Amino acid sequence: MQRSKQQALMFLLGSVLVGGALGFTADRYIGHEKFASQYGPRTKFYDELGLSDQQRATLDSLEFEQDCAMRAALAPRDSAVRAIRARFRAEQHSVLTPQQLSRLDARRKEIQARHAAEQAKEPRKQCSGN
Repeated sequence: MQRSKQQALMFLLGSVLVGGALGFTADRYIGHEKFASQYGPRTKFYDELGLSDQQRATLDSLEFEQDCAMRAALAPRDSAVRAIRARFRAEQHSVLTPQQLSRLDARRKEIQARHAAEQAKEPRKQCSGN
C-alpha cells in the first residue's frame, strides 16, 4: 500500500514538473513579442542602427516570416502539449476543493478576458498557413 502511494505521488510530481516546464517554454515562446515590445522596442533598435524605412519594413517582414516558420515547426507538438495540460488539469481538479476550483476558474476567466482585450487592441497578422 505504501509503495502505490509513493508511485502515485511521484507520478503527480512528475506531471507537475513536466507541465511546468512545458508551460514555461510556451510562455517564453508566445510572450516573447510582448516582452520585446515592452522592454526593447524594435523602433528604438532600428533607430540605434540608423535603418531606413525600407530596411525597417524588410526586417519586420523577415521577422514575421520567421515567426510563422517557428509556429509551423512547433505545430505537430500542439496536440501532445494539450494532452499533457488536460491530464494535469484533471489531476489538479481531483486535489482542489470546490471553493478552490471556483476561485481557479474565476482567475482563468479573468486572464482570458485580459488576453482577449490585449488582442482586440492589437490584432495579430495571420500566417499564410493559418
